[in-house]
Amino acid sequence: MDATYRYQRLFYDATRRYYLLGRDRLIRTLDPPARAHILEVACGTGRNLDRIAARYPGRGLYGLDISEQMLRSARAKLAGRAVLARADARDFDPGALFGRCQFDRIVFSYSLSMIPDWEESLRHALPYLAPGGELHIVDFGGQRRLPAWFGAGLRAWLARFHVAPRDDLAEAAARIAAEADCRAISESLFRDYCQHLVIRRPGPAD
Repeated sequence: MDATYRYQRLFYDATRRYYLLGRDRLIRTLDPPARAHILEVACGTGRNLDRIAARYPGRGLYGLDISEQMLRSARAKLAGRAVLARADARDFDPGALFGRCQFDRIVFSYSLSMIPDWEESLRHALPYLAPGGELHIVDFGGQRRLPAWFGAGLRAWLARFHVAPRDDLAEAAARIAAEADCRAISESLFRDYCQHLVIRRPGPAD
């Protein structure tokens, strides 16, 4: 991963803004409580954490990524406003990394489509969601309401970067949520170009 992103990280944000749609919408819907703690899994260059910090000041921010190269960009961008660590989404230990084992919001932004064991990564993160907390996912959809040629072209292009839309993401998220006594909702965006999912853990008032 470091070899892949050694140079890509330098122009990653400028290029991804045109096709990683729905990220800012996810940030707008996070609505974390005051003094909330927010973790982004596979935070990349820190682009999302930077915008979360600006929109929701006073929250504790944490990010992990498997690529030290991407974390170099994230550290420069965030300038101490988030605690960052190198770790694998499939087996990270937030207690060891951050001294904290529960988060009010957990974010996966266009990362599950890049992680081979994506269901295991989602299943691994869910126990770290605090009561009443929400896990937000934005990622590619199935493109079912877009022209067939567009979907085929998009998938062929994404495959060059080892990215694969997870057509069963909503179903898998619902199943994994139910296993943990949580509830999942999903919404298709931009004619199913992408999807936004939220898994909520019941709180004391539920």
